[in-house]
Amino acid sequence: MATLRQKASYNSDMASRLQAAQTRLRRFEESGPPELAPRDPNIRVRLRGGRTGKRAVMCEQLALTGLLLPFDCEIWYGERVAVLGSNGSGKTHFLRLLAGEEIPHAGTARLGARVIAGLFTQTHARPDLSGRRPVEILSTEHALLLDEAMSALARYELQYSARQPFGTLSGGQQARLQILLLELAGSTLLLLDEPTDNLDLASAEALQQGLESYKGTVLAVTHDRWFARSFDRFLVFGDAGSVYEASEPVWTAGADRPVTKAR
Repeated sequence: MATLRQKASYNSDMASRLQAAQTRLRRFEESGPPELAPRDPNIRVRLRGGRTGKRAVMCEQLALTGLLLPFDCEIWYGERVAVLGSNGSGKTHFLRLLAGEEIPHAGTARLGARVIAGLFTQTHARPDLSGRRPVEILSTEHALLLDEAMSALARYELQYSARQPFGTLSGGQQARLQILLLELAGSTLLLLDEPTDNLDLASAEALQQGLESYKGTVLAVTHDRWFARSFDRFLVFGDAGSVYEASEPVWTAGADRPVTKAR
């Protein structure tokens, strides 16, 4: 600006450049200083689980009405099973059935000895949490003292939202709170419906690290290719209602649906 102003004093051709520079400077000043770079979140997931019977989930000729044809499936303690398939193929209903909800079905789906199922919902539709505040939930349902509740919330970077109603939390905050509740409940079978959908990268990595040390069984519905790579079994729900196991996830170009070949 100083250089242009000096040149414009003896060269009329520089006047237009000076005026343009003044306009740019005014816009910078009006917009204020740049935002601070976002701080990397420090999420610490402590999913513990516990020992259960050898067979965690047993399905015999299980069929979900209008969604899935009869299939058999056994899932063993400690296994990580990714549930894959296109939207509307019945994946979420399957998890909800295992969680104990009333889902129209035929055949049987049973949990093994000492298996305690904990459900993470994709849509975060939790009527049991509606209108309630995180610190209240931890205090009343898990008998934590105020300082204990705040310490637990801080591990998930929720301490500043401790007194906000659940419905006013962001999608990522609701997701992190759900994971914390699974941790406190001591669930030995995690039923995760799109758990990384609303998580930032740091939170998703913290969840994956937590699952690696988790002593229990995990079933996760996912369209996240990065997240799916950490699983060792893949249960595929086909468009025509079939259910089969695949050796690895394979995704079609431009679509989130598996086209894996059954064993």
